Amino acid sequence: MNRKEIEEKVKEFLIEELEIDEEKITADAKLKDEMGIDSLDFVDIVVIVERNFGFKIKPEEMAGVDTFSKFCDYIESKIG
Repeated sequence: MNRKEIEEKVKEFLIEELEIDEEKITADAKLKDEMGIDSLDFVDIVVIVERNFGFKIKPEEMAGVDTFSKFCDYIESKIG
């Protein structure tokens, strides 16, 4: 899976599962501040990522992952 496919899949589940407005999802968008993802949403994201990408997110690995782009970087590093 290439970077573009990862970004599309992540964007798709953010819109469909978490009901985030598509226009809020940009590379530099802050997950919490701009996209409104809270701790309950993050629990859903863990399940969705495991289902879609086949690995478990470890909370300690998410330190510093604060934007859409960095989140996609993280996923890419785990499946690449």
